[in-house]
Amino acid sequence: MLIKEVILENFMSYEYARIPFKPGVNVICGPNGSGKSSLLLAISVCLGQSYTERARRLRDLIRWGRDQARITLVLDNSKRNRRRPVPKFKKDQIFLTRVLRKDGNYWFSLENRAATKHEVQRVLSRLGIDPDNMLIIMHQNMVEEFTILSPQEKLRKVEAAVGIESYRKNVLQAQKKLNRILSQEASMNKLLESAQETLNYWREQYDRYQQKKQLLIKRRFLERELAWAEVQKREKIVEEIEKNIRNEQASLKEAENQVQSIKKRQNRLQKDAETLKAESQKLYEEHLTLEREKARQELNLSFCTKLLKEVEQLQPLLLKPKNPQLTLPQTFELLKIKNLKERIGTANEQISKLANRINEVRARTYHLISQLEKINEAVVDCKINLALLQYQKENIERSLKKLNRQLRVASLELKEAITRAEEKGSRIVSIRNTMEIVDEIRTVDGHLAALADVSEDVEKMYESYSKLYLELKEKARLVAENREKAMEEVKTRMEAWRTVIQSLLNRVNLQYQKILMEANAVGEVKLVNENDIEAAGLELLVGFKGAKPVPLNAYTQSGGERSTATMSFLLALQQHIRSPFRAVDEFDIHMDPRNRETIAKTLISAVRESNAQYVIITPSQVTFAEETIHVITVQNVEGTSMIREVA
Repeated sequence: MLIKEVILENFMSYEYARIPFKPGVNVICGPNGSGKSSLLLAISVCLGQSYTERARRLRDLIRWGRDQARITLVLDNSKRNRRRPVPKFKKDQIFLTRVLRKDGNYWFSLENRAATKHEVQRVLSRLGIDPDNMLIIMHQNMVEEFTILSPQEKLRKVEAAVGIESYRKNVLQAQKKLNRILSQEASMNKLLESAQETLNYWREQYDRYQQKKQLLIKRRFLERELAWAEVQKREKIVEEIEKNIRNEQASLKEAENQVQSIKKRQNRLQKDAETLKAESQKLYEEHLTLEREKARQELNLSFCTKLLKEVEQLQPLLLKPKNPQLTLPQTFELLKIKNLKERIGTANEQISKLANRINEVRARTYHLISQLEKINEAVVDCKINLALLQYQKENIERSLKKLNRQLRVASLELKEAITRAEEKGSRIVSIRNTMEIVDEIRTVDGHLAALADVSEDVEKMYESYSKLYLELKEKARLVAENREKAMEEVKTRMEAWRTVIQSLLNRVNLQYQKILMEANAVGEVKLVNENDIEAAGLELLVGFKGAKPVPLNAYTQSGGERSTATMSFLLALQQHIRSPFRAVDEFDIHMDPRNRETIAKTLISAVRESNAQYVIITPSQVTFAEETIHVITVQNVEGTSMIREVA
């Protein structure tokens, strides 16, 4: 039992009423307009059934002239197997109240404490009731509505009623998961394709960046090579200057040696000249002496010769004997002619010797003068050579000073070049000249200019997109694996759902056929589109009075036949419905008396077997022979519904 009592205050045609319910079948009967259906509507509203709230405005259910209505259900919370259905409440009864106000404010209360609809639903779920399932609470025309439901909707209602909707939910969840994975896979494939395109772009840029990087490395190497080539060039300049300095120093030393040699020679020549001059002086003096002696001899000779001539002129006179005119001196002189001749001879001889000696001295003097002239010429040559060497030395010294200055400048430039080169890197030996290297640098710069738009971020972007692509690829692989798993899971869950549904319908079909047989009809419950859970549905086939079973719909069968077939199916389903409470309003509408009685008996039997509380609302006079049921009659007296129990 679920509901022990229903208490109504100012609800529709009820001013105040307390309606007790019993376990088993509770039949509510009475004439049309008495308030029978209002009672089931009140139960549904208090249970929070969505159907009633969608069908009408709740404030329209408040009794005319009143501002508030109250519905209270006394729910059974007695112990079952030593446990209460709702352990939160430590009592056998739970008071569930729904208050409706004209101003549109509605609320629930549990045990006189305000509660949310979610809390109410949680309590009802603990009690095992789902008020939104139309197979549990069927209002007026719901039997007809069930008939016109699509096969898919019928199947879903059945699943919810028997408590196997979890299988559908599992399949739908698996399909949803599969669809989500398929969507993820499609998105992932698009992302992967987009990432591939982007990665290809960045790979191209990365290749360009690597090319630029290599060019930059090459340029740095060329700059380094150029720097050290410049160093080599400077070193060669320094070496050349040092070589020139060494050559100039050697030339200077050689010039100095030549100067020393020439000076020595000059000194030697000067000494020789001095010696020759001294000797020449002696010869000159000797020559003078000889010339004076010769002159004296010549004078003596001239005198003697003159004297001799005079004597010789006197000689004839001297030869005449006894020349009285001659004097004694003359005689004496004549005596000396012989002596004079001897003297003349001696003088000539002396003069000849002196002339020879003079010639010898003169020749020697000429020789000495010639040697002296040569020596003087040699000395002049030495002086000239010394002057030339001095000039050469001065030129060499000036050149050395210039070279030393050049060496200092070149050494400083070399040092600076080495410093710059060391900043570029360690020393390398280049076999090319600087112009060749500069030309290659210009070529590299041209290539770099073409790659000027490539930034350093390319490498990061390429690495980032490579990592992203690999991650996406791995995710795509995982998604593909998940898809396979999800497809397998869908297949497994679909098989489980199909097995459960088919097993249920097989059992329901036997009971359905049995009940229809009592109503002189045949039929079948069939699962259609069983391979597609979204399209899968429940199809009821029925044939009355020997007719072939055809699908149940609003056009083929009469109203009574539809009601009989639908109730037959619901009764066949009753033992599988997991709910402690069920209700149906006017189940016997359009039925003939025989079918009404058949269905009523079957219903009582089904309720007894399912051990559930059942509320049946009917305007008909139904007699349940030899059956203990709880009958409640409803009458409307002057606009107010009145309740009376019939034992």
